[in-house]
Amino acid sequence: MRGDELIVVNDARVIPARLLGRRVGVHSEPRGKSETTNREFLQSEIEVLLVRRLEASVWEGLVRPGRKVGIGEKIVFGDGALEAEVEARGEYGIRRLRFRAQGDFEEILNRLGHVPLPPYIHRADDSSDRERYQTLFASHPGAIAAPTAGLHFSRAVLERLRARKMEMVEITLDVGLGTFEPIRTERLEDHPIHRESYEISDATATAIERAHKDGRPILAVGTTAVRALEDSAEKSRRMKSGTLAAVVQSGRAEADIFLYPGKEFRVVSQLLTNFHLPQSSLLALVAAFVSRDNVLRAYTHAVEAEYRFYSYGDCMLIR
Repeated sequence: MRGDELIVVNDARVIPARLLGRRVGVHSEPRGKSETTNREFLQSEIEVLLVRRLEASVWEGLVRPGRKVGIGEKIVFGDGALEAEVEARGEYGIRRLRFRAQGDFEEILNRLGHVPLPPYIHRADDSSDRERYQTLFASHPGAIAAPTAGLHFSRAVLERLRARKMEMVEITLDVGLGTFEPIRTERLEDHPIHRESYEISDATATAIERAHKDGRPILAVGTTAVRALEDSAEKSRRMKSGTLAAVVQSGRAEADIFLYPGKEFRVVSQLLTNFHLPQSSLLALVAAFVSRDNVLRAYTHAVEAEYRFYSYGDCMLIR
């Protein structure tokens, strides 16, 4: 590191977004049954992973098993303090869910929800995961997965950075499906990436503009920070009638940018990132940043050296 980098971290906090409930639906019996048995209510276990908040009481969520849950059906959680009605269906188990809570939604979610650990962690979550699966910067609840590059920062590391007078700023990107939904299309560029909400403060936007003007490197901690910064820069460019703009816009927005080889990076010049899953948009982003050949060489070395991959694994600094 040069020592004058502007470090940008994601301060999103993981919420207990995994809910276990029971389906309450209507099932039609074959003709000939009596009126009393013509319609019976079924109850079966259903898992809901909250993905993205659309309105105050409306969420986009993954429902499993999704094929069993139709529009108009209801899912009840816990002691009935929380209920969700399916308003619309999407692909791959996505549903639009309207929640009704007997009390404060966030308090009930915190009581009934589970930490959505990555699927390659083969155990149930426990109480320690509510803090262990968070970065030191986590302060804005809304993510369904941790921005895991930030997990490499301990308090001792932060103290060393402060001693070197390194400048650090924060953005918030609520990690959602856009981060971990696998690529299923034959052509990479046809992948329909999901939107993720983010927010950039005035202070952070000013710091980025100042660093860019001074020619200082901008080091993004994690692909989620990259996605927020580059999406904002792209929107800034559009606002300026096609003029290239490396600075970002402050405020809230939704990231719909998909970064893959051939795409231009307007803000980020350095990246600290974990080793990612194959067939992921994150791996495509890293390949776009450093080239496909360099990524293959780095991953070959990581495999041969037995680096640890994924959320709690090792990381690399790309310059």
